[in-house]
Amino acid sequence: PILASAHENGCICLWSTQGNLVKELLPFSKYPSVPLTALCTDISAKMLLAGSKEGHIMCWSIASFLEDPQNSKNQIKEELCWRAHSNEVVALFHEEEKNVVVTASIDGSVRLWHAMDGYYLGYFGQPRKFELSDIHRLILPCDVNNFPTIIKEESKHVEKKKFEYPLMLDRDK
Repeated sequence: PILASAHENGCICLWSTQGNLVKELLPFSKYPSVPLTALCTDISAKMLLAGSKEGHIMCWSIASFLEDPQNSKNQIKEELCWRAHSNEVVALFHEEEKNVVVTASIDGSVRLWHAMDGYYLGYFGQPRKFELSDIHRLILPCDVNNFPTIIKEESKHVEKKKFEYPLMLDRDK
């Protein structure tokens, strides 16, 4: 078994039951690291989800890593990130059978999301029933304006090229 802890610096630490640090994860995003406020996994521990103080949800695939943590080929892959709330996420729950994620915010809102792609399905207290089969409608809650980001493996290893632009005086201009 592995224990996970979320930290103020945006890092997730995975620990052995003997208290040894096994792995540190930092979310890959265009935003600076923010405090993580909630963690959960699905029942089979294939996915790890984290919620942040800014209302983001991040999802990692951890199944191959947990099978053999000593094997360096078995990496933890961040797969998805989306803005779920405009305020701090205080609770997360993944329902594996229906393939949904339930998020709760400090503002009192509780929302339902499709687990595989972060599509918004609705909120608790809405007048209509949840349509779990209709995941192709791209709608967002009124306080969120960013669609989910699917993180591709190659985007993590983009090298920044160095260019030199020396200043040159051109007397003719």
